[in-house]
Amino acid sequence: MRYTLLLHYPEMTEAELGEEALVEGQAAFASYAATLHAAGVLVGGEVLQPSTVTTTVRMRDGALQVQDGPYADTKEQVGGTFVIDVPDLDAAIEYARQAPPVHWGAVEVRPGAVHTVDGVWTPNR
Repeated sequence: MRYTLLLHYPEMTEAELGEEALVEGQAAFASYAATLHAAGVLVGGEVLQPSTVTTTVRMRDGALQVQDGPYADTKEQVGGTFVIDVPDLDAAIEYARQAPPVHWGAVEVRPGAVHTVDGVWTPNR
């Protein structure tokens, strides 16, 4: 069963975070990704650019609306994702517990409904 771990945490510039914390954070994420890979559950992962460069697209009354910035007005933003393939929710929660942002933000565990590989859509089971 595939789960996406949505990593929520406060956004900060490198200057606000500080070089030491940045290096520690990068090492923590590299270690976490290596743990997922070694366990054979990592499907993919991605660090996202800051929400300030987000573009939100929606249709309203038949008209396309394009908005600069994130849709949600919160202090924490989605900063990255990991997609894992594990037997069940309990296993997904265990891997979420190990994610670095659990200490300074939140990790949302969301099951996938369907996924595509090479253009073939497959139900998530």
